[in-house]
Amino acid sequence: MQKTAVEQLEKYLADQGLRSTTQRDKILHIFIKAGRHVSAEELYLRVIKVHPSIGYATVYRTLKLLAAAGLADERHFEDGYTRYEYKASDNHHDHLICTKCGLILEFENQRIEALQRDIAKQNHFKVQNHKLELYGLCEACQRKKIHAGSRETENRR
Repeated sequence: MQKTAVEQLEKYLADQGLRSTTQRDKILHIFIKAGRHVSAEELYLRVIKVHPSIGYATVYRTLKLLAAAGLADERHFEDGYTRYEYKASDNHHDHLICTKCGLILEFENQRIEALQRDIAKQNHFKVQNHKLELYGLCEACQRKKIHAGSRETENRR
């Protein structure tokens, strides 16, 4: 899988008249290995642990290149940060996002996908892409909220 990603990046760079660099390859490897949504800063912190000579600007520009090359999806959640996720082919999924702690859970549901296709068909609409993001509280934050509420009640007594 990763060899294909390296080849895809090399082809994109060649098509753009850019050269392939070992720094970009190292960043791509760490990005894929992260296995989750990462901001440029989060990826940079991972990169410098292994390759301290690579700068933040290089990581940031490489993420932009990966998105342009079709290897990364740029995601904008409600927290204001841009996050990137490795775009594995045919790996569509949707997201549950906790508005308190920022946890992002990925899920797949074929009934939701089928419903979306049916709605598009009924409306003679050709879907090219879609994102489903559900915002709320994760299980842990719900528990914290319940516990915090019971402490407030006890303190009032």
